Order: sequence, then C-alpha cells, then structure tokens
Amino acid sequence: MREREVEWIERDWVEVLFSTYPRSQGKLPEGDQCLPVQVSATPLRLTGMALSVLVVLFLAVLYESIKVGKAKLLYWAVVSMSIPASQLTEETDQDSSGSDSPPVSTTRLRWLFCHFGQSVIHVLQVVIGYFMMLAVMSYNTWIFFGVILGSAVGYYLAYPLLSMV
Repeated sequence: MREREVEWIERDWVEVLFSTYPRSQGKLPEGDQCLPVQVSATPLRLTGMALSVLVVLFLAVLYESIKVGKAKLLYWAVVSMSIPASQLTEETDQDSSGSDSPPVSTTRLRWLFCHFGQSVIHVLQVVIGYFMMLAVMSYNTWIFFGVILGSAVGYYLAYPLLSMV
C-alpha cells in the first residue's frame, strides 16, 4: 500500500485522473443521438408546481397582512404614548406629585417595546419580500401570477382591518 501512495505522489495526479477516461473530442458515441427529449407533464410535476404557486400566493397574502399589522402597531403605539391635549394647554409644575401622566421611565420602556416589536415585524416583512422577489426572478409565469394574485387577495382581505378600531 505504501508503494502505491508513493507512486501516486510522484506521478502527476492530473495525468493519472484523465488518462483513464477516453477523450471523445466532441463526438458522441455511436448509437447516441442528440435530439431534444419531450418532457411529459407527470402528475408529480404538476402537483409540485401547484404547491409552489400556493406557497408563493400564501407568502404574498402574509406580506400584505404584515404591512397592515405594522401600520396598526404604529397607530396603537402613537395613540398610547401621545400626550393628551389637556396636558399640553395646562401649565403643570415639574415637582407636582398629583400629575396624571405616567412616569417617564414607564413611557420610555413602553416605547422601546413597541420599537422592538416594529423592528421584528419589519425584518419579517423584508425577508418575506425578498423570498417573493426570488420566486418571481425564477421567471416562471405561474409563480409570477401566484405572487400577483396573492398580493391582490392579501390587499383585499387585510386592508379593511386597517379601518377597524
């Protein structure tokens, strides 16, 4: 075994690798033809394509829903942290303990939680958007129609929820 390893190392390994395969010089062996093959649409391929279109359609609906959820979360954050108009018009003393406004630390903590939630939702929205872009860039017409139809269905279903309070 040791002699064989030494022989392998001493000889040019590329020459050994390619010397075992005959060179065809661009010609096909006799009997082989280079004709285009008819691709049959088997049920497995059709099922896979239909499943792919449905997944992309679902991603597009989810993308539109996430956009609405992000807008709702922003609205709730602004409403819950806004200062009432009555406090803006009144002159309050900094040292008064009878104030109805929440402490600054609680408001800031609530703002940080809302900002973190919006950041996570934004990242999820970007990831789903890039997945849909990659699906469309496969240049498959059915996948493209799945994204368009999913976006339309998602808009139709999700945006009425935006007006609900």
